[in-house]
Amino acid sequence: MKTTTINGETDRRETSPVTSAPATVHFVLQGKGGVGKSFVASILGQYFQSRGRDVRCFDTDPVNQTFAQYRELGVERLDLLNDGSIDQRAFDGLVERLLTEQGFFVVDNGASTFIPMWNYILENDVVRVLSDTGRRVFVHCVITGGQALTDTLTGFAKLAETTPDRNVVLWVNEYFGRVERDGKPLSELPVYRDHVDKVWGSVAIPKRNRDTFGRDVEDLLRRKMTFRQALEGADFPIMVRQRLKVVQRELFEQLDSLAVL
Repeated sequence: MKTTTINGETDRRETSPVTSAPATVHFVLQGKGGVGKSFVASILGQYFQSRGRDVRCFDTDPVNQTFAQYRELGVERLDLLNDGSIDQRAFDGLVERLLTEQGFFVVDNGASTFIPMWNYILENDVVRVLSDTGRRVFVHCVITGGQALTDTLTGFAKLAETTPDRNVVLWVNEYFGRVERDGKPLSELPVYRDHVDKVWGSVAIPKRNRDTFGRDVEDLLRRKMTFRQALEGADFPIMVRQRLKVVQRELFEQLDSLAVL
């Protein structure tokens, strides 16, 4: 049992490994770069750790290996390029590990390898292969507001049109602006309505006060620290830790409600 005290409030979380939990695979995929994929991957890794799962994290982004910088999560870098081209055999090796090793897997993928990886998954029926061995598979897709809205919606549509199961988890990131078009929220947009049958659920990353919550989270991301490191260490002032705890709690509670464990 791990105990954390922030501003007089005590948070107790069981952290011993739950060895009986079935293996679960979480792919973080989006064709648009710079929208928060690595942040989402880090949140997933932290969440599973906090719930006592044995977590195995992989960074397959050949360009920006941000996820691999989270040392607390023990992220393993996988090189999917060979002489500048995608190495299909490297994908084979990754899937082999997903099929034979136990634990909760988080695979972060870069924008440059989004199409090759997803095509590999489809051509080789990877989702079905993993499911046949008792592994649950989820595809996490970030949708963000602002200028990247159209591109991220296109990425979601590509995944939803081709995935064989209802396994897409949407991360609605409002850091760059509200996720809406012509005053309509995501749930009312045609692209969402057309593919809602493939959506397992969603996690909201709301836009917060930039001078407090926003700056605190940006500092956490810049340092490549986990929430646990921030809350248990002395790197951040008390009220900063309190705000980070609020963000962590809201994200983790949303993941609890999705039943992705």
